Amino acid sequence: MDNEKNMPFLQHLEELRWRLVRAAIAVLICTILLFWQQSWIMDNVFLIMLDTNFISFRLMCEWFGICTEPVSVEIQSMNVSGQFSYALLTSILGGVVIASPYIFYQLWLFIKPGLKENERKASSGLIFYVSLLFLLGILFGYFVITPLAIQFFGNYSMSDKIQNIFTIDSYMGMMLSTTFYTGLFFLLPIISYLLTSLGVITSDFLRKYRKHAIIVVLILSAVITPPDAISQIIVAIPITILYEIGVFASRRVEKRKNKLS
Repeated sequence: MDNEKNMPFLQHLEELRWRLVRAAIAVLICTILLFWQQSWIMDNVFLIMLDTNFISFRLMCEWFGICTEPVSVEIQSMNVSGQFSYALLTSILGGVVIASPYIFYQLWLFIKPGLKENERKASSGLIFYVSLLFLLGILFGYFVITPLAIQFFGNYSMSDKIQNIFTIDSYMGMMLSTTFYTGLFFLLPIISYLLTSLGVITSDFLRKYRKHAIIVVLILSAVITPPDAISQIIVAIPITILYEIGVFASRRVEKRKNKLS
C-alpha cells in the first residue's frame, strides 16, 4: 500500500489510464450489445411512452385516477444521419448506464490507495451507494419524469389547427437528457457527504436552508411535470427525501469527525 502511495506522477497517470481503459472496454461491450438490439430498444424503451399502455401510465390511472390520453404525435427524422446518430448515442449512453457500477469501481480503485486508513473505512460501501442512487435516479427519470413530460407536451396544443410533429432530435434529446440528469441529481446525498467531509458545508447549513430547498423543489416539480398537483407531489416527494438523506449523511460525517478529534 505504501508503494502505491509513493508511485511517481507518471506511474499514477499510467494507473489512471488503465483504469479508464478497463471502464471504456466495459462501456464498449454494452454499447455493441445495445446497438445490436437498437430496433427493439427504440420500439419498446423509447417510443412506447407514446402508448397509454406504458406501465407508468397504467399505474397512475389505477393508483391515482390520472388516466392519460393517447399521444397523437408523429416522430420524424429531418437529418440524413438522424436515426443512425441517435441509435449510436442511445447505445453509448445505455452502455455508460449499464456499466456505471464498474466505472465507479475502477475510479474507486484508483483513488483508494491515496486515502488514509480511517478515510478508507469511512468510505466503505460508497461505490455501492453511488451506483444504487445513480441507477435509482435513472429509473425515476425514465418511469416518472419523462413520461409525464411527454404526455403533457405531446397532448398540449395552442390550437386544433396545429399538429404536434416532433423531430427525433427533440424527442430523444428530451428523453435522454431528462433521464440521465435525474440519475446525476439522485447523487445529491453523496455530494452532501463528500462536501461535508471536505469541510465545505455542514449539516447545520443544510438544515438552515431546508425551507429554501423545499421551495426550489416545488418550483422544479412544477416546471418538469404537467400542471396538476398530484404529478407535482409525485416528483417533489422523492427529491425532498433525497435532501433529507443528504442532511443525514452530513450529520454522520460530522459525528465521525468528532470521534476522531
